[in-house]
Formats: sequence, structure tokens, C-alpha cells
Amino acid sequence: MSAYLRNPHVWQESWDRQQEAFMPDREERFRAMLAAVAAVTEGEPPLLLDLAGGTGTITLRALARFPGARVTVLDQDPVLLAIAASSLRERATIVDADLGDPGWRAKLPEEGFDAVLTATALHWLPAERVATLYGEIREVLRPGGIFVNADHMPEESLPTLSERLRDHAREQREARYATGAATSWGDWWAAAAADEFLAPKAVERDRIYPATRHSQEWTPPALWHVDALRVAGFTEAGVLWRGGTDAAVIGLR
Repeated sequence: MSAYLRNPHVWQESWDRQQEAFMPDREERFRAMLAAVAAVTEGEPPLLLDLAGGTGTITLRALARFPGARVTVLDQDPVLLAIAASSLRERATIVDADLGDPGWRAKLPEEGFDAVLTATALHWLPAERVATLYGEIREVLRPGGIFVNADHMPEESLPTLSERLRDHAREQREARYATGAATSWGDWWAAAAADEFLAPKAVERDRIYPATRHSQEWTPPALWHVDALRVAGFTEAGVLWRGGTDAAVIGLR
């Protein structure tokens, strides 16, 4: 990218604050993911793939924890990739690819990753694509490498409590929006579309994603993901972290 966004760190911070309105324990899941990376790399600088990495949130935290890590950020969103490229510069490889297309792997600069990490992203894909994608992810990992997916994954044995937790979180979030303590999803994107550098990216984004995309979330329980990882060929699969109705599942190749 020949030109960069002015003040990318401000946009990174605003994205983080907007996301934390949805997930107050967002940093906890990142720490759990990176702890798992540390466990399988045993002190060596890891080779990481930040899948559907958006602004590079996970990448920035990985680089801070693992100096010398080699990281690829893969996403399709032009706005978020512009922020990632501007804040990361030469510290990571940026890849524009659609995970709905099985050809996404061909765009990677290399394979044999120690870890593939993703957070709050794959719920936009249909069930059959997620199941297939898990198998594709396994193929880009080295033997002994891990895949971690943190997302909205309710506990299926607690349906009533899960519903109440979601309602409570929504009430708290709306209260924060009303007082100006947090920026809503819609307001954040409106601000991005008004930025001189990001405005053309926002127009491009509207062409890529239909208006209905964000009303089509698919959030099965964590057990569905664990079963899908096992079917995809991971030797071990389970829940790495849980916070309310969110969880992080992990698969070991």
C-alpha cells in the first residue's frame, strides 16, 4: 500500500473500544490464545496466521508478546485492512482474501504455521463452510500446531441462563451507547466512511458485503465447533476459554 492512514493508532483504539462494548472480556480471550501459542512454541518466535484479522488486533498483541514473531494478517474488509496496513507497516504481511472461497490458501506467503488464530469473525459464514474451512486451516498448520477460534459460543446446557446473560449484556451496552461511554457499531462505521482516507475503502466494502450480512450471524454452541474440529482431523479439540456466552475452542494438529 503506497499511502497510509493518518493516525492509525487512533483508529485502532477506537475499534478496540467499540468492540469492547460487545465483549468486555475481549482481552482475556486474547491472553488465553497467546498463552496457548507460547505453550506450543516453547520460547521460539512463532509463525502465526491472524485469520479474518481485521485491524490486526491479535497481531499487535502477538508482536508485543513475541518479539521476532512472523505474522500474516488475512482479511477481506478494505476498511479494516487499511487500518491494519497503516498501523503494522512492515511488521506483518497483509493478505486480502475471502474465506468463503476455498482458494484463500493460495494467497498465503507460506504455510506450516505454529498457530492460526481468529476472533469474532467466522460466525458470518454458513455452517457447511465453517466445517470445511476447519479442514483447510488444519492443512496450513505444522504438525503440533494449533488453531484457536474465539467467538459467540453459548453453553448448550445453560439455555435459559445464556439468554439472560445476552439480555443483560445488551442492556448494559445500550446504556453505554446512550450516555456516550461507548461508540456503537453503526456510529463507528459512519465515522470511518466520513474519513478522507477510509471513505473510498468504505464504498468498496459496501460492494463486497451485502447490507443483510450482519443480520445473518450463525452462533452454534461450543460443542458444535469442537465436534467439527475433530471431524476435520484435529487430533485434540476442546474449549480453551469461556466467558459467559462466548468461548474459545482449540484444535491441535
